[in-house]
Amino acid sequence: MEDKLHNFFSENQFDFHEPHHGHLKRFENRLQGKKSQKSTSWKWMSIAASIILLVGFGLGSTFTNTQTNTLGSVSAKMQEVETFYVNTINVELKEVEKNRNLETEKIIEDALDRIEELEDSYKAFIKDLNNNGKQLKIINEMINNYQKRLEILQEALDQIELIKNPKILDDEIIS
Repeated sequence: MEDKLHNFFSENQFDFHEPHHGHLKRFENRLQGKKSQKSTSWKWMSIAASIILLVGFGLGSTFTNTQTNTLGSVSAKMQEVETFYVNTINVELKEVEKNRNLETEKIIEDALDRIEELEDSYKAFIKDLNNNGKQLKIINEMINNYQKRLEILQEALDQIELIKNPKILDDEIIS
């Protein structure tokens, strides 16, 4: 065993010299430089993602409004309902995006995935509305779809608030 260990060290060249003067300082400076680069690129990526998301939702709402029948085309009252939900969802989305960071990224992405699934369902409801006429069941499903989107966004905002202020959860448990 002793021979194997001796052979290993004699066959391999190891650097046993002390690092040059100022090595630790240069290493720390490099680490600090990389941290600032990463945070800068992260900020730009999140801003770009937010812009893409808002443009996507804008195009999505434009697309649904160009269909022959939408919730708003049923009646003036339904137009008010649709406008209310679309505006409220957009406000909530902006609030969620404002709170995007490393800690909240998963919560936000999960919520947006769930909303995207609901948007796909909504498109199917529009097709049903166009094919089957203005049936009350379809209209109710469309309104429920908007409500579910708002619930998802509110849940995400509640979770984000708990991350930002963990004391809230402690206060609720104590009360």
